[in-house]
Amino acid sequence: MANALISITNADRKGQALLRYLGAGTEDGPASSVKVPVTQRKTVGLHPIAKSILNTYSRPMEHNITATTSLAKSLILTAALTATALPATAAGPAAVDLKSTARFAILSGAAITTTGGGAINGDVGASPITGAAIHLTQAQVDGTIYAVDATGPAGTVIDPALLTAAKGDLTIAYNDAAGRTPVPAGNFLNPGAGNLGGLNLVAGLYKFTSTALVTGANVTLTGGPDDVWIFQVASDLQVASGIHVVLAGGAQARNIFWQVGTSATIGTSAVFKGTILADQAITLNTSSMMDGRALAFGAGVTFNGDTGGLPMPEPPKFTDISRMFEGEVTLVLRTTPYYFLTLQTSTDLTPDSWTTVATATPVAELWTFVHDAALATGPRRFYRAFLTR
Repeated sequence: MANALISITNADRKGQALLRYLGAGTEDGPASSVKVPVTQRKTVGLHPIAKSILNTYSRPMEHNITATTSLAKSLILTAALTATALPATAAGPAAVDLKSTARFAILSGAAITTTGGGAINGDVGASPITGAAIHLTQAQVDGTIYAVDATGPAGTVIDPALLTAAKGDLTIAYNDAAGRTPVPAGNFLNPGAGNLGGLNLVAGLYKFTSTALVTGANVTLTGGPDDVWIFQVASDLQVASGIHVVLAGGAQARNIFWQVGTSATIGTSAVFKGTILADQAITLNTSSMMDGRALAFGAGVTFNGDTGGLPMPEPPKFTDISRMFEGEVTLVLRTTPYYFLTLQTSTDLTPDSWTTVATATPVAELWTFVHDAALATGPRRFYRAFLTR
């Protein structure tokens, strides 16, 4: 499992949180800034699940926190140790709410087939077709395989209700993406005359009145980590062999959505980014790579790629912290629904001092926790949170 790193700097990073502590006395108040002497450098270690190495942070009086993490076993470590998040401004439309489908790397209405594809990072499910139509193995899937009955691969979890809910949420997400307005015009309508190859696209809502192609050259999506791209494709999405969807400027695969009116095909050795919401089939050909999701409502998914997996979700952010009573602190986090969340606390940031105070699998973006022993052991207490799939 790869190491993860938090580096704490004085850069003003969009969407990150200020490192603060809860002061027990009235002099500091409930959320005073941490002050570190100019000559002092400290180290903090991460949760042992990340095979923690010691990580250094520098001196500034108010520390902004940014995280570089590895999605080893889907560990996402928060970019914030405490409380107040800085405002973030995103370009493009609002992201599509995937609801319970967010956990699935592959979700299908018919057979899920493979002729030797590689690893899949995320859950896999098919409904209403029987489990016998799922031809992936648990050894391939770093996640859970869900089926409607007991005929699925060894290790399959039988949960028809979960799958029915996920297919319903897929319909909602598909219709949301397809119905976004205002209707694109100008450079956002049929960009590249229907072929994205060679284009560099800013965040936004794009519409194709027929097939969308990515051929001849790579397509680049340039924007910040909170910017969103939605592509409305009336019929097929076809990405040619060897073509890459390239992200620049901090753009994230989790914020890219391809609503496909019929079927999608990702060519041999292509590198694809984003979530495909297809009405019919999705095919990922030999040696292709997908950083996203293949969600096919009515037909099947063919996975022959090298890798396919969930995009890195946004780390949890602390949006509010307050103390109403002595010894009781209320924390509010913005997180990715349907990912397992762990909240930890420390009084001094030393590697062995972190203690888990809560775990949950939130079903909404905002999650609230009341820590009723927050100030029992000292005047300062730090918090951090991370997600595991």
